[in-house]
Amino acid sequence: MSPNGLTYVLITPARNEKDFIELTIKSVIEQTIRPVRWMIISDGSTDGTDEVIKGYTGHHAWIELVRMPERKERDFGGKVACFNAGYTKVKTLPWDIIGSLDADISFDRDYFAFLIERFSANPRLGVGGTPFREGSSTYDYRFSSIEHVSGACQLFRRACFEAVGGYTPIKGGGIDVVAVLSARMRGWETRTFPEKVCVHHRPMGSANHNPLATNLRLGEKDYALGRHPIWQIARSFYQMTRRPFLVGGSALIIGYFRAMLKRTKRPVSRDLIAFQRREQMRRLRRFALRLVPFIRRPAARGGPISAHKPSTSPSR
Repeated sequence: MSPNGLTYVLITPARNEKDFIELTIKSVIEQTIRPVRWMIISDGSTDGTDEVIKGYTGHHAWIELVRMPERKERDFGGKVACFNAGYTKVKTLPWDIIGSLDADISFDRDYFAFLIERFSANPRLGVGGTPFREGSSTYDYRFSSIEHVSGACQLFRRACFEAVGGYTPIKGGGIDVVAVLSARMRGWETRTFPEKVCVHHRPMGSANHNPLATNLRLGEKDYALGRHPIWQIARSFYQMTRRPFLVGGSALIIGYFRAMLKRTKRPVSRDLIAFQRREQMRRLRRFALRLVPFIRRPAARGGPISAHKPSTSPSR
């Protein structure tokens, strides 16, 4: 239990994570405030993941392994099924916060103490987390929305989690996005706290090493989740400023409009799409207004224009 009285549980779906899951296990064991229960759900792993987990469950009664049947397909619907299997095991326990934790991340000793304190300080905080770092790359939250919480580690207040009905099983991904949007749509606050980071050891999209194919799929997912076309164009231009530059941003927009032409079915409600688009257009308007003083500001005599960078951009 934390000093403020809040307790938490964790659920980790794990599919063939033998190379990384021990880093996650050691990180959780070393926490200054440990969870009441940690359910690790092996999603039919065949690479020795279960054996790594069993090496710790015998010494830590609060860690429990559940094995799901093997399945051929790899999709995010399976991840939700695993999470729900873990939730069934903990829903009758006394806890205040529930966390979805990936099996390939690591973090420092007071990571969860830090996040639990943020929930204690703000009763309206429904979903919280931190940025993740891959190699030397971390989201720059001067330019990204701090209201989005990465699925690498998402903590939910119990009342918020129950209000949104948990995760929506979407095969193409975006379950973390939908959960956070659903929370805000119901009046909860959601927040990423950039004061801390976790380290993501398996690069996103690493199952397919072709960045063009990866970004095409991301664009298709953006359409399926109902993102506004104008937002998607702005997001694509923003991505062109980051590796792989022109290719990555172009693939995002091609994937989006290709899905539009195919009339890809959207697995989210019209209400959620409308709510998301209102948020996106508000952010774009704020971004545009921040650019106006920069555009109109006269150049200083004897030197270039000095501009303050805008604090919002369509990266999410």
